[in-house]
Amino acid sequence: MMQSPLQIINSNVINFQSHCVCSHLSFLSLPLLVTALSNPTKSSERNRADPISTSTTRFRARAMPSGDDNGALSNFKLNESTFLASLMPKKEIAADRFVKEHPEYDGRGVIVAIFDSGVDPAAVGLEVTSDGKPKVLDVIDCTGSGDIDTSTIVKADDSGCIKGTSGNSLVVNSSWKNPSGEWHVGCKLVYELFTSTLTDRLKKERKKKWDEKNQEAISEAVKQLFDFDKKHPKVDDTNLKKKREDLQSKVDLLRKQSDNYDDKGPIIDAVVWHDGEVWRAALDTQNLEDEAGCGKLANFVPLTNYRIERKYGTFSKLDACTVVLNVYNEGNVLSIVTDSSPHGTHVAGITSAYNSKEPLLNGVAPGAQIVSCKIGDSRLGSMETGTGLVRALIAAVEHKCDLINMSYGEPTLLPDYGRFVDLVNEVVNKHRLIFISSAGNNGPALSTVGAPGGTTSSIIGVGAYVSPAMAAGAHNLVEAPPEGLEYTWSSRGPTVDGDLGVSISAAGGAMAPVPTWTLQRRMFMNGTSMSSPCACGGVALLVSAMKAEGIPVSPYNIREALENTCIPIGGSPEDKLSAGQGLMQVDRAYEYIQKSQDVPCVSYQIKINQSGKTIPTSRGIYLREADLCQQSTEWTVKVSPKFHDDASNLDQLFPFEECIQLCSTAEAVVKAPEYLLLTHNGREFNIIVDPSTLGHGLHYFEVYGLDSKSPWRGPLFRIPVTITKPQTVKSRHPVVLFQGMTFVPGHIERKFLEVPIGATWVEVTMKASGFCTSRRFFIDSVQISPLLRPIKWESVATFSSPSSKNFCFAVEGGRTMELAIAQFWSSGVGSQDVTNVDFEVVFHGISVNKEDIVLDGSEAPIRIDAEALLSLENLSPAAVLNKVRIPYRPVDAKLNTLSAERDRLPSGKQTLALVLTYKIKFEEGAEIKPNIPLLNNRIYDNKFESQFYMISDTNKRVYTMGDVYPDTAKLPKGDYTLQLNLRHDNVQYLEKMKQLVLFIEKNLDEKEAIHLSFYSQPDGPVMGNSNFSSSVLIPGTKEAFYVGPPAKEKLPKGASAGSVLVGSISYGKVSFGVNNDGKNPEKNPVSYSISYIVPPAQVNEDKGQGSSSGCSKSVSERLEEEVRDAKIRVLSNLKQTTDEERSEWKKLSTKLKSEYPNYTPLLAKLLDALVSQNNFQDKIHHYEEIIAAANEVIESIDAEELSRYLSLKSDPEDEGAEKTKKKMETNRDQLAEALYQKGLALAEIESAKQGGKVVETEDAKAATDSSSKLDLFEENFKELQKWVDVKSSRYGTLYIIRERRKGRLGTALKVLSDMIQEDGQPPKRKFYDLKLSLLEQIGWDHLVSYEKQWMNVLFPACLPLF
Repeated sequence: MMQSPLQIINSNVINFQSHCVCSHLSFLSLPLLVTALSNPTKSSERNRADPISTSTTRFRARAMPSGDDNGALSNFKLNESTFLASLMPKKEIAADRFVKEHPEYDGRGVIVAIFDSGVDPAAVGLEVTSDGKPKVLDVIDCTGSGDIDTSTIVKADDSGCIKGTSGNSLVVNSSWKNPSGEWHVGCKLVYELFTSTLTDRLKKERKKKWDEKNQEAISEAVKQLFDFDKKHPKVDDTNLKKKREDLQSKVDLLRKQSDNYDDKGPIIDAVVWHDGEVWRAALDTQNLEDEAGCGKLANFVPLTNYRIERKYGTFSKLDACTVVLNVYNEGNVLSIVTDSSPHGTHVAGITSAYNSKEPLLNGVAPGAQIVSCKIGDSRLGSMETGTGLVRALIAAVEHKCDLINMSYGEPTLLPDYGRFVDLVNEVVNKHRLIFISSAGNNGPALSTVGAPGGTTSSIIGVGAYVSPAMAAGAHNLVEAPPEGLEYTWSSRGPTVDGDLGVSISAAGGAMAPVPTWTLQRRMFMNGTSMSSPCACGGVALLVSAMKAEGIPVSPYNIREALENTCIPIGGSPEDKLSAGQGLMQVDRAYEYIQKSQDVPCVSYQIKINQSGKTIPTSRGIYLREADLCQQSTEWTVKVSPKFHDDASNLDQLFPFEECIQLCSTAEAVVKAPEYLLLTHNGREFNIIVDPSTLGHGLHYFEVYGLDSKSPWRGPLFRIPVTITKPQTVKSRHPVVLFQGMTFVPGHIERKFLEVPIGATWVEVTMKASGFCTSRRFFIDSVQISPLLRPIKWESVATFSSPSSKNFCFAVEGGRTMELAIAQFWSSGVGSQDVTNVDFEVVFHGISVNKEDIVLDGSEAPIRIDAEALLSLENLSPAAVLNKVRIPYRPVDAKLNTLSAERDRLPSGKQTLALVLTYKIKFEEGAEIKPNIPLLNNRIYDNKFESQFYMISDTNKRVYTMGDVYPDTAKLPKGDYTLQLNLRHDNVQYLEKMKQLVLFIEKNLDEKEAIHLSFYSQPDGPVMGNSNFSSSVLIPGTKEAFYVGPPAKEKLPKGASAGSVLVGSISYGKVSFGVNNDGKNPEKNPVSYSISYIVPPAQVNEDKGQGSSSGCSKSVSERLEEEVRDAKIRVLSNLKQTTDEERSEWKKLSTKLKSEYPNYTPLLAKLLDALVSQNNFQDKIHHYEEIIAAANEVIESIDAEELSRYLSLKSDPEDEGAEKTKKKMETNRDQLAEALYQKGLALAEIESAKQGGKVVETEDAKAATDSSSKLDLFEENFKELQKWVDVKSSRYGTLYIIRERRKGRLGTALKVLSDMIQEDGQPPKRKFYDLKLSLLEQIGWDHLVSYEKQWMNVLFPACLPLF
């Protein structure tokens, strides 16, 4: 699996974790790199996925010594210059010699597109080229992760102020030209633009400063409390008690705030305008700055699109993060470009950094220019997206790039397949771009190359090589290995369809530039992420030379030159699966290109079928399974010359004819015709492969074609033939021993075993001995099944002393398993000890007649037949349903055409976007994950261009977002909207997706999870007996039992009819390492899927009965009540948006009041209607109307009767009493609501009058009015207190107003905080506005700033763009 950075820092210590941001996302594709660590790591560090592997041939990848070449020297010693050179390796690929001989061919005239996490144009060495030109031509965020909606247009007031979408008032610089006077505004939380590393650093620094301010506030609050206690040693008076409670509340609040501090980061406002020539943008970053006045909008130096002026800025001195601004869609979208990790800058530096003062630290091609195409989405922790990939290809063509480097990738279902691959083929074949990419970091097992670098025919896939110089210098090893070799983790071929996978190798580590926000100039990383730009830089040198000498540049000829001039790594044919054709050599490739410049630009496409079969079609021959390795097979090969799309039919295609000599590297095994006359339309020939005489293990052969007229060209095409002949396990109890294996650093043993039919898991014991210093081993297992990603299991075992370790993992019976054991390349270097290893492999298995079980919702159990085909096994079934999967259809589907600026394909077709909207509701908090079965888990092997989703609440706060690999997210209870964005240029495909079914998969907690029961009889679930727990399976005999459905009363809440409960079921137990008492089948090495379809809910037999039995009213009375209630409903549904509508409402309300005087429900509705009005002009008159309406409600209710009734207990079995109780509770609620609204209205009138201008002579009268209102407010409040808890979230606002009026702000704030806590989701803005005003009144400025930041999180101005 190729994914997040594999990073190294200390030569012999590597952290090989899952290479991903989250452990459960081990399959995700993030940058392929490795960074050194200074502390020893544990055996669990390389934690990728949950699969299998195998081998029988032992080999060690070695670089062949060649004198001064490639740093492959024994007894290597460093001096200062060789040390510096080892930090940025160029000697290994002969780039240093080439540039020394041809200083003007150092990449000048070449443009390289860097498809990565983004490049910092301010990084050291990335300012200018060796000939003084701008190094970085453009910086583009292809993912859209930095996009801001700036479609809101505002105009400045007379003082030059505009209002930003964050609500902040912004001052525009008067010198900025804006002929239209229109300012586009938008905003974004700045942490959304930063990497997690930078965010963590900023949070620590900001928290430290915030703590200082909070401590000052705490000290002042404690002092006030101390002074109060000193002044009032004995507190008896009620008011004094409340005053002390208020002071104590302030202390408690500040301390609690410190404990609950959660920095979501400041918000930045963005402003975009057209200055009459170009679009420009500026940022307001005041909230990021330490010093007051810094970061103001007016002080920001406006930027236009980077490609126009090539200028950039920084957010603040604190973050030191470079920012680029690009404006799209006529000013309606601002792209704020930052990098999503240091990876992209590091890669760009390896390719082409130029350091005039320290040339040894130059990149490979210091004269080349680069275009930064960010494909690593900041929203997804730097994982690439389909949108980013496609836009990057568009940008590369638009900028007329010569090369593309991409150090990203992942395992794939189908090699050389998918939407991105199709577009890459077009870019390479039509536009002649040379595409170079990492092979992957998932070795050492075979078939671990990833997409797209290792699996795509039109891409040059690069493996990672380490030389003695790199080991001694860059890795700081005490003693370097005597020869260069492939890194242990470098992915190996072949692909599952037989292609070689790795094309060439290059230096896989470097000390290269990193972004300024890292606060360091350079950083050491290694991985195939580093070997790819090393190779790309080497190719840039060749293209530079070709352009200077007028030689036509073609990816076809470049590839032929590279592969035919490599230095082999290792001494056996099988080493090609690790290193490709070998270590690339720039000088030799240049000589080859010069000599072959008149050769036609042709690529040779290979398609192979087993004779007599039309599918599958492959690019090589890969005999892996036992039956194919025992007999002779015939294969039909078609070779088709492929010209560039602009090739002339008459001048190039028609005259093309080559006499090809076909050669086999082992004619005894692989037989082919001797010659082939090849024309433009291609030719077929047959190959016979006979592996029957080969021994067990790995064997690699080739059939290659030579130009019989120009044999010096080397192979024009190669047909890889890989044979992994497995050992057959013949013993009745399937145990295989591999004893006496010896290991030195970098050595790999491959054992290939035919997994016995009936085996489902394997238990392995590894014993290591014969050494004194610690040893690190990679243990991989791989099996290959059709239309599946290679099934891979892997582990890292560190032996601090001679000992044994146990492993277990799942296998598929009847298929070949590779078991790859490798001593890490730097583990034990410098020690003379040889590591002795013994391996015991024991196969186990329980076969069942139904692997995936579906319980249909009925009461019937499912019968399961189990048998052990290999040996005695403990049958101990366990099953649990721990997730509920709920299906949803979209409630809305919108199809639109995207902007041509970023989304017009190289072919000229326009990309379309389909946005599907789903409505989701959770009655309680849940841990959920969206699931789209058709589209998920495929980036490269997917014909759809892109998918992206976001889930937001009713306040537009986004809780989670994702793409092809959905992640689990915790959501509070409430209503949510899920929007799914799908992209393609074919409208018919998108039309078919308008009713796409999406599942929400909700995790059940341990209490909700349902553990299923097993029975020995079919009636067991109903009768409740005949439980089945365990048994011993004897080979040759079957045992049957039943798994029962869950009890209906145990079904989780929210599991409606049509939902599916899903979980896992297991049958066996391993001999060691797993002991979970059957509670979690997923912890067993083998588990299967089990699901239960939720049936319709049971019918309520009592429903509808007794609806009229207790009714004593006549028909005419009931009819009159129905008419009355219907009229009130009509009144409630009337709108009041216009004057005419308000007039109609007033007429009807007056009429109904006359018809039904003192009818409380009607009066309550009239009060609600008044409260909901928000377009009134006379504020005081409006609230006086509310008070009058509230008084009418209050007077219509007999409070004494209500109080008397509520003090009594009713008989719950008396239907009449229950109805009366319900009516009285409704009256109580209506009374409380009226008192509450009256109190709010009284407070609003008082506030309005105090805020108005009062003539000095009327001061006394105003004071008298205020006093009378205060008494009325208090009287109303005390009445409300009789009926409800005034501190509850429903009525607490009135309590807070009361405390505030009395000057007890601490108590008010405490009650408000409790209300917010208990209010649930989504949060109400009015509570937060009130909290903000209380904090401002107290004078806690640091909390005011903190709450304002949180309000931007909770109540964003709009949803983010896709």
